[in-house]
Amino acid sequence: MKSERAFPKLGITSKAARSLKNGHPWVYGDEIVSSEGDITDGCIVDCFEGSSWQGAGFYNPQSKIAVRIISRNSNDVFDQKFWYRRILYAVQYRKTVMPGDDFKCCRIIHGEADQMPGFTCDRYGDIAVTQIACLGIELNKDVIYKALMTVFEEIGEPLKGIYERNDLALRSKEGLELGKGWYGDADHSCLTEITENGIKYSVDVENGQKTGFFLDQKYNRLAAAKIAKDKTILDCFTHTGSFGLNCAYNGAKHVTSVDISSQAVEMAKANAVRNGLQDKIDYVCEDVFELLTNMAARKDHTYDYIILDPPAFTKSRDTVDSAGRGYKEINLKAMKLLPRGGYLATCSCSHFMTDELFRKMLASAARDASVSLRQIEARTQAPDHPILWNVPETDYLKFYIFRVV
Repeated sequence: MKSERAFPKLGITSKAARSLKNGHPWVYGDEIVSSEGDITDGCIVDCFEGSSWQGAGFYNPQSKIAVRIISRNSNDVFDQKFWYRRILYAVQYRKTVMPGDDFKCCRIIHGEADQMPGFTCDRYGDIAVTQIACLGIELNKDVIYKALMTVFEEIGEPLKGIYERNDLALRSKEGLELGKGWYGDADHSCLTEITENGIKYSVDVENGQKTGFFLDQKYNRLAAAKIAKDKTILDCFTHTGSFGLNCAYNGAKHVTSVDISSQAVEMAKANAVRNGLQDKIDYVCEDVFELLTNMAARKDHTYDYIILDPPAFTKSRDTVDSAGRGYKEINLKAMKLLPRGGYLATCSCSHFMTDELFRKMLASAARDASVSLRQIEARTQAPDHPILWNVPETDYLKFYIFRVV
């Protein structure tokens, strides 16, 4: 560092310093060995290994992740201009990788992948929906939100409001209160409409999953739909109906979409009507595990294309084995139900179910089903959810399309 800084100082272990040098932005509580200065929850601290500065980040002793690094440039000043640059950089990236209409409904900020730890911002037209899981971001959100509104104003696509979806359980682990609502004086309808891949959806930013819609599968839906023409398709865990709608829109003979949630099924039906596809899709409210089991029992081989888009079966390392059994069960049953030459699209959205584990599970299921998998595509999340190779937590979505032979 060229000059003395005013921030409190934390001494960290050599292990933590190596991790920061390798690009991982977290320091855990048990990696802190000393402190100096007036340290308050949510404040910015400088991290040192001995006398060597390693980075600056938000401090929160209530979290297992005690420091979330926001900069490894000792010349950074954390003012309005700093956050403006961060958001502008993120927006410019999305305009590049999500061109045209795709930019109108996409993830704008993806937490650590955009050097804004614990902060998610999704765009649905002229509404931004945010989630904050970092105390430091929470304390600085007025400055951050002002920068967000300014950037969109400057690119000629002004936002009419910011809706906060701070109802995620992770906030409790950070010592943050749960809640949701419009930021500031904004008061608009929580229902909005987006268009993705040519298909219109109603999005409920107040009550929908995550921030209202699963944006990370955008291009995987296109990939699945590319081979849908003239197929009879079983779309499992349909939620908003998006995979089934993409397939019907792209020429599927017929689609049956299944979800255990009656609310999800009604929402998917409404989306089908919204796009004039109601005659090509049937909706079933049933547990997918039970449905596949019953189909197997009666040797029902109606479908020549099955899509599996389950929720995350594991959200911790402790449950990976049981999650693997769940993934294997549905994939094995799907492989057995498909005729030779049928198609399977399957995915996992859990970071803890690594690609290696997922592939091993699929290979095991194929052996037990006495089939071979001919890979058509191997994909991950859309590029508005960027993956940092040195932050494995940002790499979570696995998506495969196979021909079952």
